[in-house]
Amino acid sequence: MKIKSLIMITAAALMLCSCSTPKGITYLQGVDSLPDEVLKSAAAHNEPVVQPGDMLQINVSSSNPEVVKPFNKTEYIATSTGANNISNGDNSIYFYLVDNNGYIDFPLLGHIKIGGMTQAAAQNYIAHLIYPKYITECPNVEIRFQNFHVYTMGEVNNPGMVKASNGRINVLEAIAQSGDLTITGRRDNVMIIHTNADGSREVSRVNLNDKNTIVSPNFNLRQNDIVYVEPNASKQRSSFSIPPQWQFGTSILGIVVSVVTLVVTLTK
Repeated sequence: MKIKSLIMITAAALMLCSCSTPKGITYLQGVDSLPDEVLKSAAAHNEPVVQPGDMLQINVSSSNPEVVKPFNKTEYIATSTGANNISNGDNSIYFYLVDNNGYIDFPLLGHIKIGGMTQAAAQNYIAHLIYPKYITECPNVEIRFQNFHVYTMGEVNNPGMVKASNGRINVLEAIAQSGDLTITGRRDNVMIIHTNADGSREVSRVNLNDKNTIVSPNFNLRQNDIVYVEPNASKQRSSFSIPPQWQFGTSILGIVVSVVTLVVTLTK
């Protein structure tokens, strides 16, 4: 009778486990209920900022291409060297590296500071350094981030570097490009490590189950951010291992228990 009761209790426990809801697996639960005005407010957090170490491609265009040629690095290098191809396939020579103080060296304009500016503000700033001092028409300036990337690690299927050439990526996009989280990854406590321009670091957490995460400033990642996904409690328990020095003692204890059980059974 006792064995029968034990079997029934075990079966019931297994049924309860198998019927558990995937509440901790679903991302942004209830996000459809967020008002449109709340979702629109999130756009203000999505403007990339120029930082030291960024590699930028900056193109200056106008209705008259000839007048802006001196402000484009490809044209400037070709004109000053008399060669059309000196990079041997390495296009990085045409990019602008933001130094530790936020400055770049720009053709004709010289040493200018754009570090700390948003992408749009930097584009507008360069345009107005050129116009009206050098040309009579305000040019169009386009900045693209060439080395914008983040890192994913922990409970993701393909951890590593994730690139974003447009300078914009959020935590869900980074996870998607890393093959999604493993089933044992914690969705409710994802760590984001950010390195500031001065070398200091910030650590924040996001709950990917929570619908409000989509409008959080931490939802959008910044250059060189590290996204770390912790294992859940089940994964942590399964990874527990007995130290080698304990294994022999454990084996002996198991044998002793088996022998005692056998003796008790035979003497009944």
